[in-house]
Amino acid sequence: MPEPLRVRGSVVVPEAELVWRFSRSSGPGGQHVNTSDTQVELRYDLAASTALPEVWKQRALERLAGRLVDGRVLVVRASEHRSQWRNREVAAARLASLLGEATAPPPKARRATKPSKGMVEARLRNKKHRAELKRGRSAPRGGSGE
Repeated sequence: MPEPLRVRGSVVVPEAELVWRFSRSSGPGGQHVNTSDTQVELRYDLAASTALPEVWKQRALERLAGRLVDGRVLVVRASEHRSQWRNREVAAARLASLLGEATAPPPKARRATKPSKGMVEARLRNKKHRAELKRGRSAPRGGSGE
């Protein structure tokens, strides 16, 4: 995979910072399965990376803390396809997606708001109207049996 891995915008992870490992994939595959290393493992040392801006790196280290090996290396595996090349593409796409989500800025804080006075009054008016309608549906109790 000669092209670098695009994280977000113009930020890319160069091929030199990625470590690829290949092994035999489990599962069915016929005669081909015992001779080819189709499972792909992609390792990226997040803590030592120079490709990401420092703010993004810290954000990613915090958000991906549970997935990191030794607190610094992000590992992605792919073995869905019978072709090593397709598994490499899948692993690279997964890593790019993970890094993109992990480096995204936090969402803006929600500002608490109150409903307007008119809306509150309208809701209560509607509520009273519904209650009257429902009360009118029930048969009158007691009385002379009219």
